[in-house]
Amino acid sequence: MAEFIAWVLVVAIAAYACGGGTDYGAGFWDLLAGGAERGKRPRWLIDHAMAPVWEVNNVWLIFVLVIMWTGFPTMFQAVFEAMWLPLALAVVGLVLRGAGFALRKPTHRLAQRRIYGAAFAVSSLLTPFFFGAVLGGIAAGRVSIGTTASADAWANPTSILTGLLTVAAAAFLGAVYLCSDARRFDADDLVDYFRLRALLAFAAVVVLALVALPVTHDDARHVWDGLTGGLGLLLVILAAICGLATVFFLLRRSFRWTRYTSAASVALTVLAWGFAQRPYMLPTTLTVTDASGAPATLTWLAIVTAIAVVLIGPLLVLLFRLDTRGELEPLTDADTQSAREPGDDV
Repeated sequence: MAEFIAWVLVVAIAAYACGGGTDYGAGFWDLLAGGAERGKRPRWLIDHAMAPVWEVNNVWLIFVLVIMWTGFPTMFQAVFEAMWLPLALAVVGLVLRGAGFALRKPTHRLAQRRIYGAAFAVSSLLTPFFFGAVLGGIAAGRVSIGTTASADAWANPTSILTGLLTVAAAAFLGAVYLCSDARRFDADDLVDYFRLRALLAFAAVVVLALVALPVTHDDARHVWDGLTGGLGLLLVILAAICGLATVFFLLRRSFRWTRYTSAASVALTVLAWGFAQRPYMLPTTLTVTDASGAPATLTWLAIVTAIAVVLIGPLLVLLFRLDTRGELEPLTDADTQSAREPGDDV
């Protein structure tokens, strides 16, 4: 049962990496879109593409936290004691990001829109970096029971590279999805705009992955061994194939399958990390069995998880299907009760 719940946790992390990562990637490109006039069109597309689903994607993060503190309380305590600072910064980023995105759209004053937009965009860069740094510190074995909080736990070479890889992967996902969204909203001028950025982001992922090879070999040997053999290596190869397939479709301007192949490349990478870390939750000090809670707790957690999948899963599929088919209309000023006033857009 503990092994099953552990894999549920890994799958939930993969789902958040794909869903939440896409939103972070959109925020990354929002940050680099330029000034108010130059970035108007890309930000318009980002607002319309993210609006129906951005809050839903955070459900996966809540799911991850619930599974951690319920199913693996020992691991939860160790991670949050050692990594409280980057996790706190990530949470602050989540709050500022959500507030910035929610308040930017109904605000008509240009100065206020810039403040909210900056909060949204900068947080979209910092939050995935800190989440990635935490995962990198865990993979490098910097966390064990009793580890006190220190910069070494999350500011080591593996953590920094994992954080940068997380940002680059999110930028890749965001740009790929925005290519499809540009076609869906008949914004033909933005298709090639985000297509180029998707290719650049993929190149950044490849470069960072190559840099991470020797670093991981020396700094996270257990995970390195898992990624270079067995199922871990197979999943890494499949992830690379999906990433290259995405590039192939982008170069041919065929966007029908790019959402699926790009998401698959990220999800398979997370699953490869899960296989590489076996049988540990905290390499190489805390196994899945030792980290798990009481058997009765795990049983009820499995039951509740199954019920949640049955009840919520179809609704999420329906929501994303309606969104990709363009059947969810954006909110208007009347919906948000945001009437213009004298001095707006100044």
